[in-house]
Amino acid sequence: MPRKRGSFTDSYKAEAVKLYQESGQSIAEVAKGLGLNETTLGYWIKKAGEARAAGDGEPPPAQQELKRIRDLEAEVRRLNLENAFLKKASAYFASQSL
Repeated sequence: MPRKRGSFTDSYKAEAVKLYQESGQSIAEVAKGLGLNETTLGYWIKKAGEARAAGDGEPPPAQQELKRIRDLEAEVRRLNLENAFLKKASAYFASQSL
């Protein structure tokens, strides 16, 4: 028989996240102690981190790193194109001077 899904208040979720952060225990240990599924507690912890990062006005570090990687990859592509053009130009001018 399927279990009924529990609904938890925001304050309960915040207290569970705080307990995890202050206890030094793993998510699984804290979840077991509270009678929760560890996936549920992990989701609450992730959401709390995202909310904290959004409150600072900065995107979460993972998004910052992804943006930085995309920017660097775009720069590498541009530099490779410029390098290829310069090689062709130098070959052309070298052949003209012979």
